Amino acid sequence: MRIAIIMLAALLSLPLAADTLTLKPGHPQTYVVKKGDTLWDISALFLDDPWRWPTLWGANPQIANPHLIYPGDRLNLVYLDGQPRLVRKPMKRMSPQMDVQQKGGAIPALPLSVIEPYLSFQQILGEKALADTPQVIGGERDAVRYAKGDVVFINERLPLGEKFGIYMLARRFVDPDTKEFLGQEALMTATGRVIESGTVSRIELLSMRQEVKTGHRVMALEDDLLLPAYMMPTAAPHGADGRVIASDAMVREIGPLEVAIINRGSEDGAAAGQVYAISKEGTEVVEQGNGEFVQPEDRRAYDEMVATLSDGRTIKQPEVYRGELMLFKTYDRVSLGLIVNGRHPVRLLDVLSRPEPLVFGSDSD
Repeated sequence: MRIAIIMLAALLSLPLAADTLTLKPGHPQTYVVKKGDTLWDISALFLDDPWRWPTLWGANPQIANPHLIYPGDRLNLVYLDGQPRLVRKPMKRMSPQMDVQQKGGAIPALPLSVIEPYLSFQQILGEKALADTPQVIGGERDAVRYAKGDVVFINERLPLGEKFGIYMLARRFVDPDTKEFLGQEALMTATGRVIESGTVSRIELLSMRQEVKTGHRVMALEDDLLLPAYMMPTAAPHGADGRVIASDAMVREIGPLEVAIINRGSEDGAAAGQVYAISKEGTEVVEQGNGEFVQPEDRRAYDEMVATLSDGRTIKQPEVYRGELMLFKTYDRVSLGLIVNGRHPVRLLDVLSRPEPLVFGSDSD
């Protein structure tokens, strides 16, 4: 866990390309770091879009490593070459000089507990992985479900002594526009160790999240489930449009520091650290002729025909900006992202685009 926090804190320690920051109205001039703070929390005091904080304090030598900020440190807002920057008040040393040890650990970039379950307990399988992944086919004990200490049979030769995760299949993700299969969600139910290797291997179940059943998939536990050490926030590339297709909580609305699943993966150029603007897609309304406008869900057949013919009675509403999302885990066709700045609740099928300066700063809505 400690390694994961250090890696996560380093994800934003490199500066973004030079850009102009707009400070939030009413921002403080100084701030004393408290226990429980995160780099996101502190940045949100100064910026409307806190994912851009490397520009705020990554470009000065006093906070060369923002992940080494501790409770009790005093941060001062200054201007360098006309741009706002945070600097840390130098620590006083008593004579004779000696090494000063900070109390407590450095504050993390954001609460690791928010995304750690998605790194450890969830996988999304493509078609090939879904077909090739070994399965639980039964167990030594005559049962439908298996618990800690049980030995289960796996339909493949597995390395003796290796530890594996057992996963149940959950949601099937399909692109809302093309209807293509994007991936199959798999949720960890248990871990186990191979105690016999053969055409049919045996795994002893060691820890449980849920009971294990036949058909559950078996996958190796790998260290690369942690965030990349050098991931940093960066604007999504031009043309990187997409949609929000699911939420972890299986609800229609997603708020700040909640996880969304999008229909863009590594095959589409998605990468950990990319930030997307999220908007409600503009809809078309039909003018009835009496000064009233019909929303899409209330259209009659005639209104639908009018909208299709576009005779001047249809008006397309503008998009509504919802917030921003930062990717932290990518698969082949889908990715997981954290809502890092939510101005309005994010809903399923909201559209994704490259964040533009227009949506940033205190004057945007």
